[in-house]
Amino acid sequence: MEKEMENQTTVNYFLLMGFSDNLLVQIFLFLMFLFIYATTLMGNLAIIAVIRMNNNLQSPMHFFLGHLSFLDICFSSATGPTLLANFFSSHTISYTGCMAQIYFIIMTGCTEVYLLAVMAFDRYAAICKPLHYVQIMNRGVCRWLVGGSWTIGFIYGLVNVLPLLNLMFCGHNMIRHFSCEHPSLLALSCTDIYTNSIIFFITANAVGISSFLLISVSYLHIFSTVQKMDSAEAKRKTFSTCTPHLIVLVLFYSSSWLRYMKPHSISSIVLDELLSIQYSICTPMLNPIIYSLKTKDVKEALKELMGL
Repeated sequence: MEKEMENQTTVNYFLLMGFSDNLLVQIFLFLMFLFIYATTLMGNLAIIAVIRMNNNLQSPMHFFLGHLSFLDICFSSATGPTLLANFFSSHTISYTGCMAQIYFIIMTGCTEVYLLAVMAFDRYAAICKPLHYVQIMNRGVCRWLVGGSWTIGFIYGLVNVLPLLNLMFCGHNMIRHFSCEHPSLLALSCTDIYTNSIIFFITANAVGISSFLLISVSYLHIFSTVQKMDSAEAKRKTFSTCTPHLIVLVLFYSSSWLRYMKPHSISSIVLDELLSIQYSICTPMLNPIIYSLKTKDVKEALKELMGL
């Protein structure tokens, strides 16, 4: 019994073994992820800059877009730097670093889920309640909605990470993934993970269902309102304001939901890595590109900033 307890406390770091050991493959992947992370930082910083500097981009929609860009920088930074550093190190991450990474991935991911839901509600208010839009989405309400999204994310992260501290790892420290994520760590535990799984299942579904309902109800009202419009041009312009948000929603929700909620029976290392790359690395890079291409005023402001 004494020996068993000793073995259970020996794990103070984890090995992240997510990618091939082939040198050429590693060089290619490093350059690819470096490009993606640099593009994410520059693209989202550019969105934040044009919104802050341009007086024409001070609507609630742009207020939320600026916070989404800041959140995407935080979200991608929870994974990106560690991922890049591991190409030049022994692929190790400390126990504390692993727990911190899981927390920031979960916290920023949850915050993004609710911020996207808030942005859907903003589109509903703008399209379905245009006469009362300024009163509904005043600056104070916008700040409360953003602050509430971060608060829920903070609590959600704590609720799911604190129980992980009770798990023991009996010498098994190889994570078959490129980052520390909740499902990957649970798979290594030599103690019962039932409580952790139940907590995550309940909280993840509460977050997913509540945000999905807000988004669904908002867009049902939007589509109903658009269908009542007589002008085809008005319908086109109205839908164009929603298109970037809908694209981002599909990209983020589909990949993150599959990564965390799919049955263990269909789990595979390659699939898990592809899903994680999509929602935690690629989506934060694509968000500013989608909004700058699909939102005319943001596109024009970016051109003005770059002197084009």
